[in-house]
Amino acid sequence: MNKQLIDFITENYNRLAPPVRVIQSGEGAYLKIDGKKVLNLCSSHYLGLAVDTRLRKAAASAVDKYGLGTGYRTLAGTHELHVKLENAIAKFKNAEGAIILSGGYLANMTAIQTIFGKDDIVISDELNHASIIDAIRLAGIKNKYIYKHRDMKHLEEILVVIASDGRTSDQKILIVTDGVFSMDGDLAPLPEIIRLAKKYGAITMVDDAHGEGVMGRGGRGTADHLKVAGQIDLEVGTLSKAFSVMGGFITGKKELINFYKQKSRQFLFSNALSIPDTAALIEAVKILSKSDALVKKLWRNTNFLKKELKKAGFDIGGSVSPITPIMLGDEDLAVKFASELFAQGVFATSIRFPMVAKGKARIRLIPSASHSKADLEFAINQIINVSKAL
Repeated sequence: MNKQLIDFITENYNRLAPPVRVIQSGEGAYLKIDGKKVLNLCSSHYLGLAVDTRLRKAAASAVDKYGLGTGYRTLAGTHELHVKLENAIAKFKNAEGAIILSGGYLANMTAIQTIFGKDDIVISDELNHASIIDAIRLAGIKNKYIYKHRDMKHLEEILVVIASDGRTSDQKILIVTDGVFSMDGDLAPLPEIIRLAKKYGAITMVDDAHGEGVMGRGGRGTADHLKVAGQIDLEVGTLSKAFSVMGGFITGKKELINFYKQKSRQFLFSNALSIPDTAALIEAVKILSKSDALVKKLWRNTNFLKKELKKAGFDIGGSVSPITPIMLGDEDLAVKFASELFAQGVFATSIRFPMVAKGKARIRLIPSASHSKADLEFAINQIINVSKAL
């Protein structure tokens, strides 16, 4: 190997990083890791669909009928199942159209890079997901602003500066935010963002990866939850969390979706979702469209977990979603806490820099609809025991 490359790796490799746990089971309420059964409190399969029999049967049936692979959507890769899934997502979201991609990361890349160029302007919440940050970089946008987390006064101050600096008529302004912030579990103030966008002529974009299938009526997302559905210009979601398969999507006006399908490099030059993935996702959307039972159970579990943790004296920050952080601050303590929990049969990972700012380390808990009350009581008792021991 090249010496310069070896030196770079040696200087930057973190030998103190905790090991990646290898899972030997399906992603249900419990996982098998190193031959040991542990309670799963850290995956984002909010509704328990990752091991749902209905999705498994749908995937297996599609494989029997169509096989496995697809191809590039613009060549020989657009399957009737892809069209069916896009139509189902659009209907579920009450949108005119939808485009699916093979990952949520790619969906954010598509949403931004396809429409915005180096002379346009982007204003981003300081805690936005890495995929938004990378999409802005990929687009080469030179005029970048970051507003303080959820701070609408600061956002308007930036918009005023942009207006006073003499924005040209062909410069597009994008205000982009997560819907549910993945590390803190709080929500973007979408109604106020929309108000400011209309006032200053900006385009709005929401990455609702952790809101799809979780927030709103029957899991229709954060915009639905905050009663502004249909008022966001670019709405991005993922299909690997609540829907428990893989992929990402963008919903919006028909003209917008058609433009993405013509111009998005991520859509044009990457493989479409596989046959079993697409079939399983169609079934997942069908389940949520028919019933909100899983969403309601998720929220019963979420509310119980939060109430008991608060009662025990833990700081869970400002979370109003199933994402439930136990704020610890110290990074070594967070690593130790997670390790001790694992030893006691609870798998909950530590979150540290660079995933959060230094001094903001935490354990991030995510309950799901697959957990029973007894599962959560067991987890809470172990969390309390570990906190006392440390």
